[in-house]
Amino acid sequence: MNSLLTPFDVSRRHFLSHLAGAAALAGPATTFTNSILANAPDMKKRHKAAILLWMGGGPSTMDIWDLKPGAATGGPFKQISTSADGVAICEHMPLMAQQMHHMAIVRSMSTREADHMRGRYYMHTGYVPNPNVDHPSYGAVVAHELADQVPNLEIPPFVAVGGGSVGPGFLGMTWAPFVVDSNGRVRDLDMGVDPSRVAARLEMLSAIENKFIGEKRGGAADDHFRVVDKTVKLMSSDQMKAFKVMEEPEALQEKYGKTGFGRGCLLARRLVEAGVPFVEVDLGGWDNHADIFPTLADRKLPELDKAMSALVSDLSDRGMLDDTAIIWMGEFGRTPNINGGGGRDHWARSWSVVVGGAGFKRGIAVGETSSDGKEIVTEPYTSQDVMASVLHSLGISLEKTFTAKNGRPMKIANSGRVIKELFS
Repeated sequence: MNSLLTPFDVSRRHFLSHLAGAAALAGPATTFTNSILANAPDMKKRHKAAILLWMGGGPSTMDIWDLKPGAATGGPFKQISTSADGVAICEHMPLMAQQMHHMAIVRSMSTREADHMRGRYYMHTGYVPNPNVDHPSYGAVVAHELADQVPNLEIPPFVAVGGGSVGPGFLGMTWAPFVVDSNGRVRDLDMGVDPSRVAARLEMLSAIENKFIGEKRGGAADDHFRVVDKTVKLMSSDQMKAFKVMEEPEALQEKYGKTGFGRGCLLARRLVEAGVPFVEVDLGGWDNHADIFPTLADRKLPELDKAMSALVSDLSDRGMLDDTAIIWMGEFGRTPNINGGGGRDHWARSWSVVVGGAGFKRGIAVGETSSDGKEIVTEPYTSQDVMASVLHSLGISLEKTFTAKNGRPMKIANSGRVIKELFS
């Protein structure tokens, strides 16, 4: 999760500390920040959504999406042709090779942050970390802009599966990630407390919060009041059924893979189908400073290949891909040079991101790196350019300007430019 603290975070923590002794519900309630899922009968209409497949640690994209056969930097993997004409990817991704006509690779990413936490923040927000401003992440922005399209949603509009995400920044707690594990379990949902005692605690909590709100102590009290109200509704909502990923047919579970990431991708499809605008699925373990090739070949790529290909094909089969953007990325790439431990180190100068679905042009590779993978030889693209392109693919206006808590105007996607090749 975002480790940078803002005055808003501090005031929120200070406020919650006053509630700890008053109601045991306060802790679980804050865990549930937000409230918006969906599965109402009238939710048959189409709605836009995005799924971010987050590869924590920094994946070696030149061993997956942009191979350099014959180069000293190239490594041992072979490339294979795909269902996208002229686009080749790694031999250890054969299932995704069959789905590449749905996807687009941006091979000319050149970014500025090669530190894990800074890169994670930058790739999630389009902004470099700033101690004076806490910027909203993809999930918060997309949820904020698209939540109204599913008015009956009772579960959170921003769900993080298998790991936390970067938070809502100055947009506030209403748009924070709702974190579940890959089985759809929500931490602290069952408090083991008699309903009458819960009601009494809620009444006490309401009295305390109303006092804080009346004293005009800032936005934290109002935010927390909304969170608790939504949490109580969430606890009794039929829409929670969307999290029951194990109810999917056995054959489909096998197709995605019975791994944490496989179940997470299947859950993402269920949540988007239910009306959730943004789901992030975490697959860590890409910080491969040593023994990178056996790690990728034996573990990481088979798991990624099975789950990602199943997600793409499942969304397509259900007629959902035209309205659902898929984003695959980590915080940076890895060095073209292979180090003495048989691994690759951090590298932000030249790497790849993959997108697909929604309004994106498909079956293409955008941009090019040099024959050794060390340089971008075409137009370079940044985090904010990818974010602007994702928002554009979802029909979200890039003219939108937010106002940070310090009163400063903040352009959506940090004024990133749409990558024109992804839409022409």
